Amino acid sequence: MSALHELSARTLSGQEQSLADYQGKVLLVVNTASHCGFTPQYTGLESMYQKYKDQGLVILGFPCNQFGGQEPGGAEQIAQTCQINYGVTFPMFAKVEVNGPQTHPIFGWLKARLPGWFGPQVRWNFTKFLVGRDGKPIKRFAPITTPARIESAVREALGTR
Repeated sequence: MSALHELSARTLSGQEQSLADYQGKVLLVVNTASHCGFTPQYTGLESMYQKYKDQGLVILGFPCNQFGGQEPGGAEQIAQTCQINYGVTFPMFAKVEVNGPQTHPIFGWLKARLPGWFGPQVRWNFTKFLVGRDGKPIKRFAPITTPARIESAVREALGTR
């Protein structure tokens, strides 16, 4: 498999979503959590999404409870946190695992192609993976890297420098 667009995932509302629907878009794939010190990054991610969605950016949020139990709720609670507290309008998906034997195929694919400084494992919530319009990986960003600090890489991927 050569492109991320060949995979799919279940949305937060329970429907299967093919990433082929995002072909030709720049994707920022993020593992998220509602009770994490980095949770306020939802604000920056939403701001970036609003600023660049018409130019082809799509942010895909994947809740994960593997780090300190920081995403304990179900889909309804996650949706409320994202929408009410942070105004999130970008696509959110069902809770996934990003490490271990139950790693979601999207994160398995991303980690294999963008292993990170300390190996392929995702180390914490809000790890970000930037994928080009062609479905090929561009760069991985650490959880501490804020959306504002990756904006130049997003603009470059969009071709808007």
